[in-house]
Amino acid sequence: MIPRPVRLAALLALTVPTALALAACDGPTPADLFVVQRTGSIAGARLTMRVVDDGAVYCNRDTRRHPISSDQLIRARALAHLLDGDQDKDKQGLDQEHLHLKPGAISTLSYSIRSEEGTVSFSDTSPKQPQAFYDLAALTRELAKGPCGLAR
Repeated sequence: MIPRPVRLAALLALTVPTALALAACDGPTPADLFVVQRTGSIAGARLTMRVVDDGAVYCNRDTRRHPISSDQLIRARALAHLLDGDQDKDKQGLDQEHLHLKPGAISTLSYSIRSEEGTVSFSDTSPKQPQAFYDLAALTRELAKGPCGLAR
């Protein structure tokens, strides 16, 4: 018969690492960098996309995590910093908490981006939009077509 202290030590050696591993799985949820809602007059324009700081994107109603490349994550983080005021907003034109740019004469796609600090909205033809908005539109399309597997 195995002595009781040895049995207890063996039981702890088996259960403690398992318990710690399970506890680690229930760690903090990664923060959203931003949520994009895209609409438009062309097929496949409607999109809701959530970009998360752990290197993933969630697309429309799909609850699956879609990994993004490190380059895409770096670009998303930089855009989130611009949206949240961690950069020089005056140079980028993001100087309002809730910035809304009206669309130009003929618009195909419209975007609403919600971040920690507020919401910006613009259209593909909004006059005087900062470079960051073009970059957001490009990254949105890249992630939608790539990790999300969408047509547009």
